[in-house]
Amino acid sequence: MSAPDAPAGPVLRVDWAPVPTPAGEFQLVPVRPERDLPTLTRWMNDPVVAAFWELAGDESVTARHLAAQLSEGSHSTPCIGVLSGRPMSYWELYRADLDPLARHYPARPHDMGVHLLIGEGRHRGRGTGTTLLRAVAGLVLDHVPLCTRVVAEPDLRNVPSVSAFLSAGFRLSAEIELPEKRAALMVRDRVHRPLP
Repeated sequence: MSAPDAPAGPVLRVDWAPVPTPAGEFQLVPVRPERDLPTLTRWMNDPVVAAFWELAGDESVTARHLAAQLSEGSHSTPCIGVLSGRPMSYWELYRADLDPLARHYPARPHDMGVHLLIGEGRHRGRGTGTTLLRAVAGLVLDHVPLCTRVVAEPDLRNVPSVSAFLSAGFRLSAEIELPEKRAALMVRDRVHRPLP
């Protein structure tokens, strides 16, 4: 029997219903490499994405990244963000308390982390990232009862990303030095809602 905090299979079972957002109906769909690899490779080769994800190259580069995300014992769940029926973003929802990130901030049990890229350029710079970050953080907090906060660590140089997190209700908790970047530690706490 595994320890209570050890992931068994995917970290999250993301079978959540679509949610309405000001940008359109949005849903997270678990990645299936046989379906999603060409799209993800195209997105990873977009210069705006490649500058921060550093996964430009042929399909084998993207496939290796996905294989690590989908491997047994991974603490991450990779998803495609589908907006109004069209794939347009890539998400990694992960147990931040089980991630190497936890060595760089005061992690709490069941902290969930989020990585995001907007793959389709027409959705950048229009507030869509903010809208979807707000929706995804809400979905995580609604569906993972033990999680009390969602964290992220965008590169400090990625000003549009940091701004989107701030506008989506995250707060800048600290600037942290990670092996691959200087990052903004963004935190969105669970807000307790009164019972109806």
